[in-house]
Amino acid sequence: MDVEIIQTKDGSHTLYSKQFDEIYHSRNGALAESQHIFIHNGLEACHSSVINVFELGFGTGLNALLSWEYAESKNIRINYHSVELYPVSEELIGQINYPELIGHKEKFQQLHAANWNDTVTLSENFTLHKINGSVLDMQFPVSTINVIFFDAFSPEKQSELWTVDVFSKCMIFLLRMGYWLLIAPNLMSAETCSKQVLKFKSYKALMAKGIW
Repeated sequence: MDVEIIQTKDGSHTLYSKQFDEIYHSRNGALAESQHIFIHNGLEACHSSVINVFELGFGTGLNALLSWEYAESKNIRINYHSVELYPVSEELIGQINYPELIGHKEKFQQLHAANWNDTVTLSENFTLHKINGSVLDMQFPVSTINVIFFDAFSPEKQSELWTVDVFSKCMIFLLRMGYWLLIAPNLMSAETCSKQVLKFKSYKALMAKGIW
């Protein structure tokens, strides 16, 4: 996929996809967005010593990096599953500035060096399973996931991922009191998505680009 690096307002990098004509993170700040939505409203809300995460959209690996650091800082275990249909090239990943801003250069490199479609133990606190494929082909045991990071492109760009069928599939993975976190491009999309998720009685958290 044809992508290029751009800098967001908090100084952290994100990517712009020419194929989808969309950026991977908020222009207000890639790092701030990930910390606020996925770490603060997701991992911190779980209050568990073992957290199973399913992420739709590995992307730059920022959510995985922050999750790994969170696991280490709290001395808990995170089993991180992430599906990505369009992996970012090693060359581009090497130019992203997350290690310069938050450290953990070795961790960032390990995340991207980990084999696809294998479960890799990166530390006592963090295992990673990157899947190179589509969520449409995914299978997980029922009710095993504590947190879903639904980090797809907008419904206008990836409409096939914003359907009742996909939401139903993800809800099968999710524990009854689990957390579903997604980023919608605007308030209207956020409200529409929340209504879809609420149909399954498992909705716990929703944030949208631009709201914060």
